Amino acid sequence: MNKEVIKSVMLDSQIEVSSCELTMRDFAFEDFGNYVFVGIRRAGKSYLLYQRIQQLLAQGHGWDEMLYVNFEDERLVGMTLQDLNLLLEVHLEMYGKKPVLFLDEIQNIVGWEKFARRLADSKHKVYITGSNAQMLSGEIQTTLGGRYITVEVYPYNFKEFLTANGLILSEQSLFATRSRAEIFKLFNDFYQFGGFPEGASLSTKRNYLTSIYQKIYLGDIAARHSITNTFALRILFKKVAESIKQPISFTRLAHIVSSTGAKVGTQTIINYMEYAKDAWLLTPVQNLASKLVDKETKPKYYYTDNGILNLFLLDAKTSLLENLVAITLLRKYGRENAVYFYNKNIEVDFYVQETATAIQVCYDLTGADTTLDREVTALLKLSKVIECRQLLIITRDEERIIEMKGMSIQVIPIWKWLLSF
Repeated sequence: MNKEVIKSVMLDSQIEVSSCELTMRDFAFEDFGNYVFVGIRRAGKSYLLYQRIQQLLAQGHGWDEMLYVNFEDERLVGMTLQDLNLLLEVHLEMYGKKPVLFLDEIQNIVGWEKFARRLADSKHKVYITGSNAQMLSGEIQTTLGGRYITVEVYPYNFKEFLTANGLILSEQSLFATRSRAEIFKLFNDFYQFGGFPEGASLSTKRNYLTSIYQKIYLGDIAARHSITNTFALRILFKKVAESIKQPISFTRLAHIVSSTGAKVGTQTIINYMEYAKDAWLLTPVQNLASKLVDKETKPKYYYTDNGILNLFLLDAKTSLLENLVAITLLRKYGRENAVYFYNKNIEVDFYVQETATAIQVCYDLTGADTTLDREVTALLKLSKVIECRQLLIITRDEERIIEMKGMSIQVIPIWKWLLSF
């Protein structure tokens, strides 16, 4: 790798990062921490690095104290683990100082974790991003040796989406007619097209979302794992989208995909779903009431962003509601073994162990009386089986309190619930 190329990349990046206009995200950086930011492509991980750099610049630090590199820059194609030390050499030759390092999409360099470990051991401050969940594998975490704080980054939440569109919430926002109407308008946009930062203010979002999905599906999954049967992969993701609200087994997915003429076995489907999880496209939620085997083989799957899910569906309103609730919970409480559904003669959509909260998701409770009875009955039954400190029914628009059998159930519209996070 040529040092002059690295120097050019570094100097161009300084101009780009310094001049980028950001919507500041609600994240507090610890001065003593080294960070690894992981998550789906285009979720805003790079913007978090930009945010930290701009904070340091505002505090009086200069580029002589910082080094930013985006490893997706085509000029760095072919860079290897052995070349990474050139970054330090070039910066030292330019400025003569030990820098804080910002290493963007570093998963493109095989063995990057060894370099990251050495940086931490030599007391460098380091901020890293990556779009591959394998960055969190046990082997890599062992190599890093607990020297980094791992942060999962999702696309904008609803509050951030409002801010990105110029609406700053206040105590009066929910009561003033004009601001309330604007919140509803922006929520409809967020609900259907999700929260990818670069698309937040676009008037036409579908093409942008399609390009993100194609990059994940063909690049992060198919190309990275040398999958030639991309037709089977596409059918699989469409079927998962159509099954958002129901648990589905690997065996059934294999049968469905094979029925289209793209013959695949169960093990292949398991591999594909793991690849999708690694790319942060899909996240499983397990059944708390199941035995271990069923927990692992019959989860419910959710898309990391409503915008991508909406690409697959014609009448998506109910699926989008449950998907949005799931992703909000996963963002808040963690991706692994924090959020469940419960189905053992009692069907409850979500249960959060940390807060002992049981949640039903229902688009509309004003229809048949059996709808309300079904949702309420399930929550009350669950409260007799496991601890439930809070019972919720999240709807599209309705709000009230239901008192029944000594229990209080809060019915809350999704937009208001989202603003509580």
